[in-house]
Amino acid sequence: MVKLAWGVIKAARPKQWIKNFALFAGLVFSGQLNNPQSFWLISQAFIIFSGLTAATYFLNDVFDIKRDQKHPFKKLRPIASGIFPAPLATVFALALIITLLPFAYHLSPPFFYAAVAYLMLQLLYSAYLKSIILLDVIVIATGFILRVYAGIWAVDAHLSVWFLLSVISFALFLAIGKRRSERTLMEKGAEQHRETLLHYPPALLDTLTTMFATSAWLTYALFAFQQPLISINPNVLEFLGDSSLSFGLPFTELGEAKYMMMTVPVVIYGVMRYLYAIYEKREGESPEKVLLTDTPLLASVVLWLVMVIFINYYLGG
Repeated sequence: MVKLAWGVIKAARPKQWIKNFALFAGLVFSGQLNNPQSFWLISQAFIIFSGLTAATYFLNDVFDIKRDQKHPFKKLRPIASGIFPAPLATVFALALIITLLPFAYHLSPPFFYAAVAYLMLQLLYSAYLKSIILLDVIVIATGFILRVYAGIWAVDAHLSVWFLLSVISFALFLAIGKRRSERTLMEKGAEQHRETLLHYPPALLDTLTTMFATSAWLTYALFAFQQPLISINPNVLEFLGDSSLSFGLPFTELGEAKYMMMTVPVVIYGVMRYLYAIYEKREGESPEKVLLTDTPLLASVVLWLVMVIFINYYLGG
């Protein structure tokens, strides 16, 4: 019984729930992070979405039992190894979906529609779309985009088109990086695990990785540039007064500027570090694992988040 319980938890892949923190993006960039009601709504949305993603992982592993059994690492997954029987996993998945969807609708109808779209997309991916070259990558990226916009719709936020383009670019960058690492890992048995990998020449994956890495930081830079001017809190400006004059900077330059642009170098470093993880460390197959185990990348993400919150919620007055 204990072994089964551990298998259920492991099959739910709690480490991958880190992706669901994308729901908080809309909360942060819409200026509602310090709103207790909005924060509570997104927290509930995070719990609901984590349960639904666990259900999709169960169903995906049921669909992929034979393929996973030929994979050097995935063969150890609870469903592939038989610890968590496939029929029971299917029952658990359906129970989660039936239980959580009404809560999603009660939270917010737009959030409910995003959750349903995510579930349908994941089911189609597990059953068929993962075998279609390029479309499989777009589906993976769309799942990440739906997470972000589920959070935006849950709090009825509105963000610029550059934010959408930035999210799409980063999602495609992560998805292509995943395929690049899988192709490297499965070079000696790709056809036994996933036939689609054979249709991804390394040169094509390298080109797509470069393309979306560039578009990711560039669209983010444009999003940051399009953000409104931020007027510094008078107390902060007074504190910086003497030092600003010593550097020849007038109060007018410091008092109002597009300070979000300061986060762009951090994002560029994060993209470069992730490329290093893909090509040198060969860990891009699992983005959440890279984030949690690569200290420089994790530090850059934390620094970026701290800078974004400080600039938008503390620097301005």
